[in-house]
Amino acid sequence: MPLYMALCTDKPGALDIRKANREAHLAYVAETGCVVLAGPLLDEAGEMAGSLIILDLPDIEAAKAWGAADPYAQAGLFESVRLQEWKRVVG
Repeated sequence: MPLYMALCTDKPGALDIRKANREAHLAYVAETGCVVLAGPLLDEAGEMAGSLIILDLPDIEAAKAWGAADPYAQAGLFESVRLQEWKRVVG
């Protein structure tokens, strides 16, 4: 299956939303089983301010659907989301 990158930027001042929904987000990641690699983006203060997620899914529509069902997205955490097919070269 192809890989897709989701580059998500949190809304300014949304750290409390992220923290309140983190357990549900991590449970969703575990239960769906399609996340190859993921982690938070950090701001200058070292606080979580976004996400980088690599998904292994059959097509871009499945990646969009996965993202829409993510508890972070459902809570309105993200200011922007860039979703694009990604090719692994190293790692």
